[in-house]
Amino acid sequence: MTSRTRLDPRIVAVGLLTGAAVGVWAGRRAQGYLAQPSSTSGTIDWDRARSIAISMNREAALTEPERRRLDAEYVELVQRTIPLISEFTGTTLPFPLDKVYTFDRVDWIEANITSFQRMFEPIEKLDLFGGSNGQRSTGVLSGVNQKIVSAELGILLGYLARRVLGQYDLALLGREPIAESGKLYFVQPNIRNIEATLHLPSDQFRLWLALHETTHAFEFEGHPWVRDHMNSMIDEYFGFLTQDVEFLKRGMSSLRAIWERSRNPEDRATGSWIELVMTPEQRQLFARMQATMAVIEGYSNYIMNAVGRRLMRDYALIAQRFEHRQIMRSPSEQLFARLTGLETKLEQYRLGEQFINDVVDLAGRETVERIWEGPEMLPTLAELRAPREWLNRIGAATP
Repeated sequence: MTSRTRLDPRIVAVGLLTGAAVGVWAGRRAQGYLAQPSSTSGTIDWDRARSIAISMNREAALTEPERRRLDAEYVELVQRTIPLISEFTGTTLPFPLDKVYTFDRVDWIEANITSFQRMFEPIEKLDLFGGSNGQRSTGVLSGVNQKIVSAELGILLGYLARRVLGQYDLALLGREPIAESGKLYFVQPNIRNIEATLHLPSDQFRLWLALHETTHAFEFEGHPWVRDHMNSMIDEYFGFLTQDVEFLKRGMSSLRAIWERSRNPEDRATGSWIELVMTPEQRQLFARMQATMAVIEGYSNYIMNAVGRRLMRDYALIAQRFEHRQIMRSPSEQLFARLTGLETKLEQYRLGEQFINDVVDLAGRETVERIWEGPEMLPTLAELRAPREWLNRIGAATP
């Protein structure tokens, strides 16, 4: 998910898969859809999820002339930031970064629902709600149905579509070598709303966004091992999840056993609700995933701050007002973030940014770049909170 400009759908999906904390609320919000019969087998009715998400975001559609004009604008902004980031980081992009698109909210939903389908493929294969013959399960999962899960996912996508400003989209979960750059999306209705609400200069704010998202391209494409590392953790996560689902199918005794996990305080990484029903091994993996995303977002913010201050006359103003916007979220937004686990992600991103800044202060900018040497150089969540421990582990000199 993002600390300032985007919520990463990969980690959001992991949080969603760990529990259905918004199930009741989702069911009430989507009563009109739940009353309709589903003609789709499987865990998720993707047409239903898409319909719910789109129904929340039909307004503010872009016209084709607007798209063409804005595409050209964002392409120019991205190209403007590339040499500046390359010079500052000493990293080059292996492919031209020319897939830059302006989206409205429905466009963003359509683009990301395909990624979510790839993400959920292992869950679809688990046959949560019955056998291949279409019979419903009579075990512990009988109270959970496809409509509720589909509605949850649809509402989550609909909510994110109203919040995301920009996204760097590099397909994970694929095993084929990367032969081209990822894609950059800019969700114009949300950008326009923020500009108006916070009274930001459009040219500077859009450059600010382009700088942040382009930095993500350098992180993933300049260091190919990052994609492989994320893939391996996601695969491992789904392995754990498969074990839990098969365990749950045994009945109430297995449900009680999983519930007992929440009574064991050992090895909790952050104490978030998502982790309460995880085994120690699952929590350790989840912590590694959080730490990785925290570093990715924290480093991106560090580069954005360093380069942005030189590039934009209004950088301090934009940063200050945008940070205030993050703090002043409405009670309903805060509740949603807590229920879905997004609050935890945002906290980890702030932790990642502080870690990067502390390492620069303690050991210099060159030391920060060592995190890109390989997965073994990534800090743990504990090291994010205590940067000197990471510096000691990698043998970096400090004052």
